[in-house]
Formats: sequence, structure tokens, C-alpha cells
Amino acid sequence: MYIEEADYLAHYGVLRRSGRYPWNSGLDENTHNKHLLNHISELKKEGLSEKEIAQGLGMTTTQLRKEKSNAVSQQRQANIVMAQRLKDKGYSPTAIGQRMNVPESTVRSWLKPGADDKANVINTTSDALRSRMKELPEGGMLDIGKGSEYYLGISSTKLKNVVAKLEEEGYETHTIKVRQLTTGKDTNTKVLCQPGTTWGQAQKNRHQVELLGTYSENGGRGYNKILPSLAIDPKRVGVLHKGEGGEKADGVIYVRPGIDDVSLGGSPYAQVRIQVGDGHYLKGMAIYRDDLPKGVDLLFNTNKENTGNKLDAMKPLSDKQDLPFGSIVRQIVDKPGHPDAKVTSVVNIVAGNVAAERGNEAGTWSGWSNALSSQMLSKQSPALAKSQLDMTYERREREFNQIMELTNPTVRQTLLKSFSDSTDASAVHLEAAALPRQANHVILPVASMKPTEVYAPNYNHGEQVALIRHPHGGTFEIPNLVVNNRQHEARKLLGPTARDAIGINHEVAQRLSGADFDGDTVLVIPNNQGRLTITPALEQLKGFDPRASYPGYEGMPKIKNMQTEMGKVSNLITDMTIKMASHDEIARAVKHSMVIIDSEKGDYGLDYKLSFNDHGIKQLKDKYQKQPDGSSGASTLISRARARLDIPDRKPRPYPEGGPINRETGELEYVPTNKVSYKTGKPRTIKTTKLGEAKDAATLSSGTPMETLYANHSNKLKALANKARLAMINTPPQKYSASAKETYKSEVASLDSKLALAKRNAPLERKAQLIADAEMRIIRDENPNMVNATRIKLEHQTLNEARIRTGASKYRIVLTPHEWEAIQAGAISHSKLTDILTNTDTESIRKLATPKDPLMLTHTEVNRAKTMLSSGYTRADVASALGVSVSTLDTMTNE
Repeated sequence: MYIEEADYLAHYGVLRRSGRYPWNSGLDENTHNKHLLNHISELKKEGLSEKEIAQGLGMTTTQLRKEKSNAVSQQRQANIVMAQRLKDKGYSPTAIGQRMNVPESTVRSWLKPGADDKANVINTTSDALRSRMKELPEGGMLDIGKGSEYYLGISSTKLKNVVAKLEEEGYETHTIKVRQLTTGKDTNTKVLCQPGTTWGQAQKNRHQVELLGTYSENGGRGYNKILPSLAIDPKRVGVLHKGEGGEKADGVIYVRPGIDDVSLGGSPYAQVRIQVGDGHYLKGMAIYRDDLPKGVDLLFNTNKENTGNKLDAMKPLSDKQDLPFGSIVRQIVDKPGHPDAKVTSVVNIVAGNVAAERGNEAGTWSGWSNALSSQMLSKQSPALAKSQLDMTYERREREFNQIMELTNPTVRQTLLKSFSDSTDASAVHLEAAALPRQANHVILPVASMKPTEVYAPNYNHGEQVALIRHPHGGTFEIPNLVVNNRQHEARKLLGPTARDAIGINHEVAQRLSGADFDGDTVLVIPNNQGRLTITPALEQLKGFDPRASYPGYEGMPKIKNMQTEMGKVSNLITDMTIKMASHDEIARAVKHSMVIIDSEKGDYGLDYKLSFNDHGIKQLKDKYQKQPDGSSGASTLISRARARLDIPDRKPRPYPEGGPINRETGELEYVPTNKVSYKTGKPRTIKTTKLGEAKDAATLSSGTPMETLYANHSNKLKALANKARLAMINTPPQKYSASAKETYKSEVASLDSKLALAKRNAPLERKAQLIADAEMRIIRDENPNMVNATRIKLEHQTLNEARIRTGASKYRIVLTPHEWEAIQAGAISHSKLTDILTNTDTESIRKLATPKDPLMLTHTEVNRAKTMLSSGYTRADVASALGVSVSTLDTMTNE
């Protein structure tokens, strides 16, 4: 019977996955590959698109590409084997070409040394992963996400093809979610699983994910955990109690210099934890002092009464082995980072960051952000707030203009992306530009210092400075002091080169919201011109001692989350101040805030509930924070800006639907995911902020003049962020030049190597997150009533330890001038350059890419500079405030 070609359908046998046909139902592998490639070629000649071809074969476009890539690789491997066999039989390249019906040049490429290895990479890598999978315990999986290819030495495309080959053999791949401890967000991790593994099983066993490379769970165990702390004999510790002078230096630990086992590790002062005996520890600021009593190597100051047992003035050690001091600490060891390191000092320095590479010691506080918070600036005059907010916007605008002047389009795109994200964040955080020369300093007591003076060696002798503690109740808690850098006791105690510590009288600390000396910090702001509003201390607060007024009692319910409660009362004080509450009312709220701050002190804590009732906090909330539904809560833009808002889970709008950025307004666009929690069965939600979601910041305002200033500022920043996104999507990518790649061959190779090193961190970080998450699950199960503050500290510590174990650390690419030349010449593709810039320090890129004649001050900024100069600010002060050099300031103001 004659069958027309158009009516004839043949199952040519997709070797593996082919719709309703089972795997391996087609021809042998080599024949299948030829048929598949020929069939695809014929369909393309007939005008079918890749998508249409894939649909006809019952695949996705991605699956088709993987099938095609595998087929090409395997067919090349078969051709190499055949050509080599013919060569072994004595055939010449010409004869082999004739026999195999290919050009002689093709034959020579097949016979070139190393061709077999290159063609066989998918097979050999598949064998390696197959073998690795067999080594894993039951339920074990391999991380095959971004960056994993760098552990195999192959491209990401080849890894995808390897995975596709294993999928065809029955192995499963799933994308599981792993919670990041420090952000609370989920990270998607693609994993290779044993045949038959479901997504649910993979998600349940997410802590059994291993790396592709040679990572060993035992690697680095010599230093991956905190070593046992050294303890000091209580006989070597002295205590000064209340009435003996201890209350005037509450929280300070004086250390005898020159004793190795009480050394501060090279720092002149530090915030520390020190174990005393078997069950107690000291908590406070340690500083050397050479006149300690005989036999005493540590002298602890406390405002507690003397009970006859000095251990009563100390804190009991926690029974939590990983967090005995309730804080993450950095130990002083003889060989930092070495598996055989030994602790050499009883001093444990409180960790200053997540990595815990440095602690809260000399030089670290000066690195803290010193921008003016909205909680602080909103309590000042509208004129000062407007000045600093305008300065913040002008700096942002100048930065945008400088980015737009960059000559490299890919660099411009990358910096515009970073700029728009940070500007959006700034529109929510509402921080304002710092005042000239302001900086964070830790406070230490100097008994003989006058209450009107401060020892501050980073400031000019004789000038006035204001001290601001966060949070503070109002302008009545800001002391204005005169710098005295010739005070003898202070110079002896702190030295003339203290980088970020100041010495004050203990009476000054009482005005600073009842600060003590166990590590409390203040913002020091020069105030010679009196720009800061400072009012007399409230009479109602004088002599108020929260610990004496509201002592706890046995069995009293303790505060569950001090940070949350402190946030509530801080917002109340902010709202009351903005709405012009009376001094009596403010004093009531401030007293309650002092009780909250000290709520964890004492044997039983403080009776914060009695304080709530005594000070009429509910009445104050009803008066100043009443909501339309009758409840009480934050009521001004300042306090509502960063309030949590739960919204339905969403994702950036896909490109087929218009893309993640509105091409007319520059706004970010999202679409709902409609995902449901696999735990609760309810629609998933994500956390954001009220101001972050508000189209107009004024909708969160109660209408006061101060809020109007901030609302306008936030709206301007959001508009600037949208403008940057529009500029970003309208910037064409840089053109790639093959000739430039050849010219800068060595620079391109160097950049490839640096990028590979940077990308190796991704799977290591995922592994660290998995390990830390597993450990935290155990800790949470064993401690179901753990308070939030402790949980956060433990999460940071376990993640830090997991990073040490896996070797996870962020590597930043540093570009050489020649590598930058190669980039400018187009030797790097747009996508690769984007990857490089993502892993490079943004500021260094900005300097390389900035035109020779960068933009300077705007007309508005020049006028502002002239006004500040005429008001008595020094040239250095003005230059610092505007973020330019003194020479630039002089050039612009003399024009």
C-alpha cells in the first residue's frame, strides 16, 4: 500500500525521555544521536522554530537544547573513536575523511591530542557524579546550583548537560528551599537526588546536601568551634560595690597591665566577657589601670550592694555550651585560625560583627554608621531636619549624575542597579546626612572629670560637643560639654590617642538615658554654633532609679522580647514629641523606657508591668497613638515607616508580561506567586515595611510639619530610584569584540580565574547555611522557650562556625589597570562583565570608570557651602558635610 510522506509518522526513538514512550525505547545511542540531529536540522529548514520543534517532540525548549548538546558531544566522541581506529589501521587523514565523508581538516581536529578528553568531558563528569552519588548516605543529595561547576572545572553549560544525562538515567533534580539564618529568607538550591526521590523527600532531607568537590565534614574541625574559655580564680578579682565607688564606674573592669592571661590582645580597651571560677562571669568594658590593689588583677565596678559574696555582683554562666556568656565572643589565641590554636587569655572580646573577626575593641566603634536617624533628628528643629535631609538628597542626586557620566555602559547599568536599590532603602530608613565630624564613641568614666567637660582627643580642646545616645527620650537627655583634653586622669587612663573612646563624669551618664559603662556608646557632635536643640534636664527624671523603683520578685513573668518592647516605647516617645506632648507626659514615657532598658537586670529582672500601669502608658498610647479601629500603635510617619507589613508572596513580573520594571515610570512591578505554605496549607506571605509599600509617604503621616518634611524627602528619593531604573533599562549593553579578546588574552584569562575564585563561594555559602540551619533546629527543639535576642545571637554564631568549616568567605575581585583596559576595549562579554562587577568592590569600579573631569558640587550645594561658611563652619567641616575634598570646595566656592 502506498502511504504519502505527509501522512507517515515514525517514532524515531528519542533515546531517553520522549513523551509517552519509556526511556531507552528508541535506537542505540549513536544512531539515535544522528537521527535526532538530522531531524532537528530538517525541521529547521522547513521553518519551524526551536519552540515548535520542542513541542512536537514532547519536550521543553531547555530539554531540547540539552538533548541536542548531549547528542552533539556524544556523536563527536563516536567520530573521534572511529577516526582513531582508522588511523591505527594505517589510514591517512585524507583517507579517513573520504571514508567518513568529512573534510580532512575535521579529521585532523578529531585526531588532535586532547580531543578525546575534551569530547568525553560529559561522560567522564557523569561517571564522577554517579560515583559521588553512590558514596552518599541514604537521602543524600549533591548541590548542583550556581557556582558548583567551578569545583568540577567545567562550564555551567557542560554541567547542565551532565545533569541532563543523569536525569535521563533516572536521577532526580529538585530545587529545594533553605532558610538563611540571618535574613529569614529562603535560598533556592538545586540538588541532584537518587532515582525516585520526590520534592517533599528532598526538602525534608535538605540538611544532607553535599558539595560536588572534595569537601569533607571533618575539614577544619580543629578550629570550627569556640574553644573552652579560660577562667580566672575569684581570688584575683576585686569588686567595688555601690557606696564604695563602684556606682560611679558601673560596668567597668580595670585590668592590671603586663599580665599575659588577662591581656586584652593588643587593644587598650574592649567590651568583654570574663569567666570567674566555675559558674560566673564579668560583663563590661575592660581598660588597663596600673594602680590596682595588691593581688588583684581585675577590679570590677558595680552599682549593686555588697552582700559579702563578691560573686553575687557577677552574672551566672549560662548552661548553653555554645553561648555561655549570652553573647558571641572572639577569643584571644596564640595562633589565630590554626587548628592547634590555644586560648591565652581569660578575656573574651564581644564580637563586633557576624564574622567575629574583630570584636568591640578600640577602633571598631568609629566604623559604625553615624548618619542621623529619624528618631533623633525628628526631635530637633524642622530647620535642622530640612537641612540634613536636603543634603542627603543632593548627595544622592550628585551620585546619580556621576554614574550617568560613566563611559562603560555595563558598568553604568550595574551601578544604576545598585544605586536604585540603595536609594529605595534610604527612602524607607529615612536616615539623614551626618553633621560635620560627628562620630560614634564608647563612653568610659573619669571620676575627677567635671560634669560639664569631656575628654575627647579626636576633637579640639575647648570646643563644645553634644552627646546623643540611641534611643533617647528627647533634647533634655543631650548634654552639651566642653572638650578638655588636658585632664590628667583621663589622659593617663585613655591615653592621648584613643581612637573612639571618650571620658566623662558618671553624672553625665545618668543624663544619657541612664547609660552605664559596660559598652554603651554615644554620637559625639561638635556644637560650637549651637545648631542642635538642647533643653534642660527634666526635673521629674532627676534621681529616678528604675532598678530601685521597680525591683523584680521571685516568679515574676520576665519580659519576652526586650527589643520589641523597647521599640514600642521608643515609638511612643517619638510620636509624643512630634505631637508636642507636655514635659510631664514625656517624663512618664521616658521613665518606663528606662525600666524596659534595664528589664533584664537584677536577680529577677524589673517589674515592667507595674511600671506600665504606674506611668499610665495605656492612657498615653490612647491619646497619642489611637488608631481608627480603636487600637493603639505607631501613629506618625517616623514611627510607622519601618513597621512590619505582611503581604501575599510575590515575585518580579516576568519579561513576557512586561518585565520587572515599569518601562514608563521605572517602578518595580510584581505578580503574585499564589504559593501555599507546605506546612500550614495557607497562602504564603512575605515581610516588608509600610513605607516600602506606600506609593505616597504622606499616607502614613498624621500631618505634622516634621512628618511633611520626611514624607517629601521619601517621595523624592523613590522618584530618583525610579529615574535610575529607567536609565538602567535604556542603557544598551557594551559591544563584545573578539579581536580585543585576542589582544588582551592574558588579561581575559586573569579575569576568568578571578571570577571562578569568586564564584566558588556560592556553594560553600549554601552548605554553611544548611549546616547552621540543621544545628539551629536542634538548639530550638531543646530550648522551645528561648528568647528572640538569644536566638539571633546563636544564629549568627552557628552560621559563622559553619562558614569556617566550609571555608565560605566572600572574595572580592580587584581589577588591575590592564584588566580595566581589556574591559573597556570590549574583550569581556556583557554577561561575564556583569558577573565580574557583581563580585567586585563597587567603589573601586567607580574610580576606574569615572571620567577624568568628574562632576563636582551642584549649584544648590555651592550655595549651601557658602551659607555654612558664613555661619562660622570651618572649610574642613563644610567639605566633610558635603562629601568633597577641601580643594574641591575651595575651587567651587571661589568661582
